[in-house]
Amino acid sequence: PLWHLIQPIFTIVMYLLIFGKIANIPTDGVNPVLFYMSGIAIWTYFSSCLNSTSNTFVANAGIFGKVYLPRLVIPLSSVLSNIVKFGIQFLLLMVMMVFYSFKGFPIHFGFAWLWIPVILLMMAVLGLGLGIIISSLTTKYRDLTVLIGFAVSLLMYVTPIVYPLSFVKNKSYGKIIEWNPLTPIVECWKYALFGKGSFDINGLLYSTGFIIVVLFFGLLIFSKVEKTFMDTV
Repeated sequence: PLWHLIQPIFTIVMYLLIFGKIANIPTDGVNPVLFYMSGIAIWTYFSSCLNSTSNTFVANAGIFGKVYLPRLVIPLSSVLSNIVKFGIQFLLLMVMMVFYSFKGFPIHFGFAWLWIPVILLMMAVLGLGLGIIISSLTTKYRDLTVLIGFAVSLLMYVTPIVYPLSFVKNKSYGKIIEWNPLTPIVECWKYALFGKGSFDINGLLYSTGFIIVVLFFGLLIFSKVEKTFMDTV
């Protein structure tokens, strides 16, 4: 469990140096440590769900070939187990928020916190949907497993994790980031925690629609592939 604390701490130090000191990117008035820590917590949960479910068939071929069980149990268990990792990082974030409240950064606690479980659910379902689509494709196209880690890293930089949306909104590439279905979710996450960021209900509806479509096609492809995947894995 200590690795779930050590990893974000070292990551935050690097973000403070690169994005805070060298690039001098603002954090919308939020303490930089809390800003980066909150972004890392929610992004790590999403990327962990996506990465762990994206190799469901390949990694569990031995189990699937010997014992019958509903194949969807494996990716669902990955999504649920990653909540533990998120809980550890979220607890660390809460401790740091209390610490910095004594240094002039008051805790923004209100009804907006009720959005946190909703945001977590949206991230989990999106990670599950994308993961089972990729998992279904990797039974035939193994090279996709090489690309997934790289693609997730790139996706983080077109999502306002290490920078606020307001910093890029008026730039030439701002529309690309705004159309990212993860952007309204992450912005709502920051709004719930700090009262900063943008709470866009239309953006959340757009993200919800995208998630439903991804999950629908994911389940469709997954159910089709699970019947014959042992012939290709």
